[in-house]
Amino acid sequence: MHRRTGWGTGLVAAVVMATTVVGCQDEADPLAGPDPSGGYVSRPDLDAPEIEVETFGPPLRAAEDEMVFLAPKEGEPMTELLIVDSDGEPVWIHPLGEARSYDLRAQDYQGRPVLTWWRGEQLGLDYGAGEWVVMDDSYEEITTVTTRDTRPADFHSMTLTDDGTALLISYPEVRRDLSSIGGPEDGHVLDGVVQEVDVATGDVVFRWSALDHIPLSETRIDVQTAEGQEGGPDSPLDYVHLTSVAEDGNGSFLVSARNTSAIYRIDRRTGEVEWRLGGSNSDFAMGAGAAFAWQHDAQRQADDTITVYDNQSTPPTDDQSRGLRLELDTDSMTADVVTEYLPPDGRLAESHGNLQVLPDGNVLIGWGQQPYYSEYTRNGRLVLDGTLSSGESDRAFRMPWAGFPTDPPDLVVEEGTAYVSWNGATEVVAWRFLAGTDAASAEPVVTARRTGFETSADMPDEPYIAVEALDADGQVLATAEA
Repeated sequence: MHRRTGWGTGLVAAVVMATTVVGCQDEADPLAGPDPSGGYVSRPDLDAPEIEVETFGPPLRAAEDEMVFLAPKEGEPMTELLIVDSDGEPVWIHPLGEARSYDLRAQDYQGRPVLTWWRGEQLGLDYGAGEWVVMDDSYEEITTVTTRDTRPADFHSMTLTDDGTALLISYPEVRRDLSSIGGPEDGHVLDGVVQEVDVATGDVVFRWSALDHIPLSETRIDVQTAEGQEGGPDSPLDYVHLTSVAEDGNGSFLVSARNTSAIYRIDRRTGEVEWRLGGSNSDFAMGAGAAFAWQHDAQRQADDTITVYDNQSTPPTDDQSRGLRLELDTDSMTADVVTEYLPPDGRLAESHGNLQVLPDGNVLIGWGQQPYYSEYTRNGRLVLDGTLSSGESDRAFRMPWAGFPTDPPDLVVEEGTAYVSWNGATEVVAWRFLAGTDAASAEPVVTARRTGFETSADMPDEPYIAVEALDADGQVLATAEA
């Protein structure tokens, strides 16, 4: 078992480690969590949960441009957007106050890298109404996108396509006769609506309604509960609960529906269901171990397999969640397990979660309601496990990202120690601390490797103190004065 380390090599020989270079967190207990009053001297307005990262087996590949994207919540301090490096150290912290956000990740829009994330109102236990924010690499908001002529977009997922469109989900409440499944005749039900929306214009180029194509009888929700009858005005029946929509080639979409425990292939031209995978009306015979339940994030992969995050809860149908890769034979209409990605400790996630196939074939799993993310080899061997000190992140992604904030670094000197950070800057490898009587006379005191979000160094008692942010080649990215 190894702690993950590594940094740019171009400046290694030039860096002299400061005698005091410390992070702001208490390292005595890696799971104790940060001080909720604010964890950083240079940015007391920011804080983030500690993340313990363990690796297993041989050291993982070096990938300095790759970051992990999280949206922590249900803890303190956890309502924020968070990008961390491979060691779990924060790179970008974007607090949201009391608001909640979901599905932070890097995507491409109009030929350039962007960040996307959801903001809005959480309406029920597991759905919401809001909009998707698109940010550039300086963390400036450039546009938003949401659904039209229905309830605003839900938070489960949003994918930008090469055509400049966004694949969105919405949960409008409609009236239906639910007596066929034990509900009221004058019932209230949440439809599952998929829209493909042109981001630049807001025009809807494709619309699909689950109620038009999936019968109520496919739901796995028990309408008669201990609390009463689902489907009334105060408890609309969430009969399908869409959790992802993805392109599937040849003008089709893959749609995952948690509350039917099924994945649907939808013809984009007609909206018709081409086939069902799983659930009570599967078109495929499910091989040994292939059945999934209450799942999220169905995706077609480059090798033509289907991956899915298999929650197996709620209610529990197994004692652990898992990642799952399936091979479909559309001639024999069979589905068989290629690989299972099992958690190291039997963790069971009641909600959320995702599975991302990385470019090298490894797989990253965000465990949803459980405070973990894990990386596996393609064949299912665990190579990395990250643990949030508290709370949860609905999804987790590992992606290349280069951030260039327009604000300068933040430098504070207290009692002979200089503390520096630069929220969102991904290219900083080291900090060169300077001191003197003024800017013209200032000389380098020490060059210190970046150590997490905030780096510190002992400084002489001089009237002028500054710091330079250095990249891997030793070039100055920015300068800040105390």
